[in-house]
Amino acid sequence: MARNQAVPDQVSPDQVSPDEVGWDQVGPDEVGRDPIGPDQVGPDQVGRDQVGRDQIGPELADLVSRLRRAMRRAARAADPALGLSVAQLELLSCITEHPGIRPTQLARMLRLAPSSVATLLGGLQSAGYVTRTPGDDGDRRTVSLDLSEAGAAAVTRWHRVNEDIIQAALATLPPRDRATLRDAAPALRDLTTSIDAQAD
Repeated sequence: MARNQAVPDQVSPDQVSPDEVGWDQVGPDEVGRDPIGPDQVGPDQVGRDQVGRDQIGPELADLVSRLRRAMRRAARAADPALGLSVAQLELLSCITEHPGIRPTQLARMLRLAPSSVATLLGGLQSAGYVTRTPGDDGDRRTVSLDLSEAGAAAVTRWHRVNEDIIQAALATLPPRDRATLRDAAPALRDLTTSIDAQAD
């Protein structure tokens, strides 16, 4: 008759030695510790996305500066006959947006010295782009500024040149990049407003 062989005790699932704990079995010292989720990242686990967000300011400032230079160069090449500087065109554009503005107000808005604005206005008035309307009391400090027909035409022409430059550049980009720029337009508009408010 065969001798009965001893059967080793069966280890139940809740009787596991510490060195046999699997990935889904947490030890006593880890009880109550929250698992690290996607939104719980330590300093040493910061990914490229976070670094990119932190560095967007310097990169964006550089891109805006380069874009302004590129637009100026392209505008001069596209319409060299316009013959007005960027400073003069920006001053004319400001008067377009604020008809009847006074020279002192214009200087504050453009953050230029009153003497610089006076020099620009003198040249633009001599060229027939700006008209001055004295105040009721005849005080030169209360004079109001408006654009002549030639001044308004120059601003319209400048804006059209800029629009043509942008349209031509966009046409060279793939559809995905054009869609990205279109979607970013509201954020860029808000950014412009926020930056402009810093000068107020």
